[in-house]
Amino acid sequence: MDKNKRVFVFDDNPDILELCTIILEDAGYDIKTSSTSNDIIAQVLSYTPDIIFMDNWLPDVGGIDATKELKRHETLKNIPVIYFSANNDVKALAEQAGADDYLSKPFDIQELEDIVSKYILL
Repeated sequence: MDKNKRVFVFDDNPDILELCTIILEDAGYDIKTSSTSNDIIAQVLSYTPDIIFMDNWLPDVGGIDATKELKRHETLKNIPVIYFSANNDVKALAEQAGADDYLSKPFDIQELEDIVSKYILL
């Protein structure tokens, strides 16, 4: 049996992290969360996810810089990064960061599951 697909969610809001964990574990994914994008390369290398969700507002290193760092990394640049934010110009922020896609907050369960399944198949 294949190992479960892995999702890594970066967000400084514990409620969002908990919500994503519940939804995605229920859908059959393994999930890891982090409230900071400090040492982004080390964090992602330690888990090797199949997809990453990146919040815009993260302490210290923001989502844009963290995403750019991932996309410059030889091993990690092909992992899809989904930018997600309550910011009303989330699409522009995602483009600026070089993310693969974006998801506006608040989102519903179906939207979250749809965007994950768009990029990875269970």
